[in-house]
Amino acid sequence: MLRLATPGYLRFSQAHEYSAVFGGGEANVAVSLANYGIDTEFVTRLPLNDIADACIMNLRSHNVGVKHIIRGGERQGIYFLETGAVARSSKVVYDRAHSSIATIEKGMLDWEAIFADAGWFHWTGITPALSQSAADVCLEAIQTANRLGVIVSCDLNYRKNLWKYGKHASEVMPALVEGCDIVLGNEEDCEKVFGIKPEGFNVATTGGDVDAAMFESVCKQMTVRFPRAKKIVITLRGAINANHNTWGGVLYSDGKLLQSKRYDITHIVDRVGGGDSFMGGLIYGLLTYPDYQKVLDFAVAASCLKHTVYGDFNLVTVAEVENLLKGDGSGRVLR
Repeated sequence: MLRLATPGYLRFSQAHEYSAVFGGGEANVAVSLANYGIDTEFVTRLPLNDIADACIMNLRSHNVGVKHIIRGGERQGIYFLETGAVARSSKVVYDRAHSSIATIEKGMLDWEAIFADAGWFHWTGITPALSQSAADVCLEAIQTANRLGVIVSCDLNYRKNLWKYGKHASEVMPALVEGCDIVLGNEEDCEKVFGIKPEGFNVATTGGDVDAAMFESVCKQMTVRFPRAKKIVITLRGAINANHNTWGGVLYSDGKLLQSKRYDITHIVDRVGGGDSFMGGLIYGLLTYPDYQKVLDFAVAASCLKHTVYGDFNLVTVAEVENLLKGDGSGRVLR
């Protein structure tokens, strides 16, 4: 997608210019992994115009493969961002109707060829929210990946403002998630999509205090409903205000709940893409570290750093994440 953001903390009604960058759920994950040295390929459909060409060039600049991007359709999806401050929430306005990816059809992508040299496929709940045909193509990809033995992960990423084609996420997502080996969601996603939530939890009233142990029941319920999923991961954001959040996560695997440390992020630069940066760190960790606690800690630390980076992409290195894991959060000048 093309992201158009108001400068600083200006409201939409105040802005006379917008800052343009590229981003989007799956692309954000691909960039994170490429930064960590993992070979990645981004699969999508883009229009044949100069804006899409610039998007592809941008992905290439971050070492993300683009050979499976197909061209066609009318336009590229856009979202507008107004960054909130203190008690005023950030706002996103989507402009994605009739975009190239929303009008994609089954059979347009050769998933057998795409997965020929692949070991992992990641998708987000944003894609099937765009249209029935996009959901069908997503299912087509998941089923092919399952047949070929490719690991499948998903980020539930519920976006109520995108589900506009007559179906609710609860009608579409179960068939897709059934084919997933690893499922990621935030503290609300499982409730919004599947009606699964911890008793007594209300995201609107938690402030910065989110009890990680409360989510063990959510993880257990998810593994019962989706037995293929061997790992359920939940990010835990405590919103003190728009600029100050706490951040952590839990990972449930083999009947055990692992909890990360909690970061206190007092001056957020940009929180968009926080979950995607977590997913990028999680995938890298699962490919790299045998210890699941280290996997979770790496993902949370990577995402914590993303809150300091402007734009959708998490432009940090493994060394920087490892440095934070060692306890160096001082922000001292490196010279």
